[in-house]
Amino acid sequence: MPRRASRSGGHGVAGFTLIEVLVALAVVSISVVAIGSLMATTVRAMRSIDQRFAMVETARAVETGLPDRDALTASLSGDLAGHRWRVDVAPFIADFVDPRLPNRWEPQTVVIRVQSPGGAILQLNTVRLRRRTGG
Repeated sequence: MPRRASRSGGHGVAGFTLIEVLVALAVVSISVVAIGSLMATTVRAMRSIDQRFAMVETARAVETGLPDRDALTASLSGDLAGHRWRVDVAPFIADFVDPRLPNRWEPQTVVIRVQSPGGAILQLNTVRLRRRTGG
């Protein structure tokens, strides 16, 4: 005996159609991909911040360990915690500094460069006063 479809609304079989299930899976998949992409971006950003923080700490340690202002030479370099660093000292040149005027102090530019093992470079520029020699 063949089954007849019921036309009354309340007696049908409850459930999802295949299309509804596929749409739900597509929505869930898109959400998971978006969350995964966001997490990957966050992890990359955290690594970048950690690398930057390590370079800043190395630059601070190098700056703290610089010799006395009268013993500071033109160039220093080394390695600290896997970071290569270099310090260059040169005369400070600016329009508002006249080296001919009598002064006990002469400004010097101190450039500290730190390179991480990954290749990123941090440069710190500062000015240090050095006692003039001879007069």
